[in-house]
Amino acid sequence: MAKEKTVVGIDIGSSKITTLIATATKKGPLTVVGVSSVPSRGIKKGQVVDIDESVSAISSSVEAAERMAGHNVTHSLITVGGSHISSLNSRGVVAVAGGENEISSDDVRRVTEAARAISIPSSREIIHVIPRDFIVDSQEGIKDPVGMTGVRLEVETHIISGASTSMRNLVKCIQQVGVDVEDIVFSGIASAESVLSDTEKELGVALVDIGGGTTSVCLFVEGSVAHSVVLPVGGKNITNDIAIGLRCSLESAEAIKMHLSKKAKKTVLPDKDEEEHLKRGEVKDKRDESIDTSKIGVSEELGVISRKTLVEGIIKPRLTEIFTLIGMEIKRSGYAGLLPAGLVITGGAAETVNMNEVGKDVLRMPIRVATPSGLVGLIDEVSTPGYSSVTGLLRYSQNYSDSSENMLPLGKGFEMRGIINKAIEWLKSFLP
Repeated sequence: MAKEKTVVGIDIGSSKITTLIATATKKGPLTVVGVSSVPSRGIKKGQVVDIDESVSAISSSVEAAERMAGHNVTHSLITVGGSHISSLNSRGVVAVAGGENEISSDDVRRVTEAARAISIPSSREIIHVIPRDFIVDSQEGIKDPVGMTGVRLEVETHIISGASTSMRNLVKCIQQVGVDVEDIVFSGIASAESVLSDTEKELGVALVDIGGGTTSVCLFVEGSVAHSVVLPVGGKNITNDIAIGLRCSLESAEAIKMHLSKKAKKTVLPDKDEEEHLKRGEVKDKRDESIDTSKIGVSEELGVISRKTLVEGIIKPRLTEIFTLIGMEIKRSGYAGLLPAGLVITGGAAETVNMNEVGKDVLRMPIRVATPSGLVGLIDEVSTPGYSSVTGLLRYSQNYSDSSENMLPLGKGFEMRGIINKAIEWLKSFLP
């Protein structure tokens, strides 16, 4: 019988902190047994701005998930985001050391280390070194060279790095809750694990994770990530625009935005009244509808607001700006013509009203809003785009926990802790 293990993911976002606990076997599906999401405090645009507030919010999220799962959390994976994230592509070359020139996993490790030897400022640390493509004696397009014969081994890698202080502050917050950090994963990579199909990655696709304070963009070309960046805009910017436009509080603006998003989702399937109107030829224009704020839980007396004013006058310009920034980043990367699968949008702000329409108008490419997949158990609570990043963390753990190529170096102190943990696990394997 396959040994079952418990995996924990903590997504530390600008608007919410989510803890997800699941059980998994090596090949089987992830079974969600505990989930908790609390409003984020002490985090701004993906970075810690108040340690005490952050620790308090993370502690609340972890404890609630522990109670649901009946499991004590001792270690977890966490996401990292923020505009301090940057990426570049690097190449490594080594001579094959094995007998009869057969490539071993040690050669793959050495060539990946060679690609990692890049010059970065001392204030930054590498998060991921992801092999994109291997080249054996000038033969390109090799995904796994182990067992092949060759003299010269090269690798094209994608390297994602972040500010040391930002990542260490995140780790410090988690450790103060009493949880060890097993690995740090870039939020865009985590979301990609959760929502992208192998076909989309192979064709070429742009993953856009629109969170509360930031937007993570990952471009996949020929099956592997080729460009990563974080833009400092997100769903909170839309909320702020509504608050300024209607001269109301942020809470009221958020309630109005959520109401619009939910209504837009419902109108994908017409209700019975609308079907009757359609039969009679009386098609109602949704843009001319009004919203009675007293019926949607808004405490302020804002009266009746025109939906068209909100959507066309306030929300659409901000969405246009976000998609324009995404388009500029895709163009700057040099992969604009290599993304036939289009744009896959996920994240907490992905269900914002008119998201698809504005994206298609601005970028002129296919767009779909994606939700997490591949989970069983308590999935009702996590089957929305806002949970793509945290569910992707668990998928990442399942796929790469035994792979040294994609593991994160968190500085010497963290590496030593990882070595000690592995030694303990190895010793445990001998116990009855």
